Amino acid sequence: MKLPYYPGCTLKANAKHFEDSAQKALEKLDYQLEEMKDWVCCGTVFSMTSDDLMLQLSSIRNLLRAEKQDLKELVTLCSMCYNTLKQSKDFVEGDLDNLEKVNNFMYMEEAEYKGQVEIYHLLTLLRDRIKFETVKAEVTNPLKGLKVGAYYGCLLVRPQKFAIDDFEAPTIMEDLVESLGAEAIDFQFKLECCGAYQTITKKNISVKRAYEILDSAQRVGCDAIITSCPLCAYNLDFLQKEIEKEYVDFQTIPIFYFTELMAVALGVGWNGEWTKKHDVDPEPILIEKNLI
Repeated sequence: MKLPYYPGCTLKANAKHFEDSAQKALEKLDYQLEEMKDWVCCGTVFSMTSDDLMLQLSSIRNLLRAEKQDLKELVTLCSMCYNTLKQSKDFVEGDLDNLEKVNNFMYMEEAEYKGQVEIYHLLTLLRDRIKFETVKAEVTNPLKGLKVGAYYGCLLVRPQKFAIDDFEAPTIMEDLVESLGAEAIDFQFKLECCGAYQTITKKNISVKRAYEILDSAQRVGCDAIITSCPLCAYNLDFLQKEIEKEYVDFQTIPIFYFTELMAVALGVGWNGEWTKKHDVDPEPILIEKNLI
């Protein structure tokens, strides 16, 4: 079964292993991500004003083009793309004046957006449509002995209106982890911000935030952490070399996209090219647990 898919920019570059592992895992479940045509960047950026009309244009252009392709829904992997598209959809659907203004900014040859495209994160489809029970039934390489912390960050559960699960106590990723045969470990900072774009201009803030998150997970016994946000993955993975300089007691911990562990558990295997995309080598823990 084909799933209309919006990839976003990062999954074609630094997070290519996110997309690849998702494709491989879904194929094992008899699903296929079918990339929409003519997509553009979702335009993700935080508005500094209440009148943020211009920030909606890129996202709405994607939804308009999906509509033109007769797509009734779009699936995202990246939590930032998911949140951005959802907020833009809400911006125009609940306000005809906003919808008219946005359509007036579109290219003359493009039709007007009518607000008929639904946005889903892959995690919700795994839970609600594919079903975690189905995932569990297809597992051939259960992740036995692997203790996994699910890191949600901000954009899967905030604002509450767009949360993919309970915004204060989500379990959707933990439920997936359990279906893969691993042990899901709850940890205190799983909903805390990773520092986001502060890593560009105020790296010390992101280093501190990343340390607090990772330390919180390690103190309760996590072997690894999963996420669905490329920016979170960058801060939690890449910044570990900076954390080691600041905090002498810190031990590195591998960061996975949830789809990578799905691929391993579903018997697709581990791709050495994915390893190259990680700063903290994820292979030792997989080897230690006899998973690859």
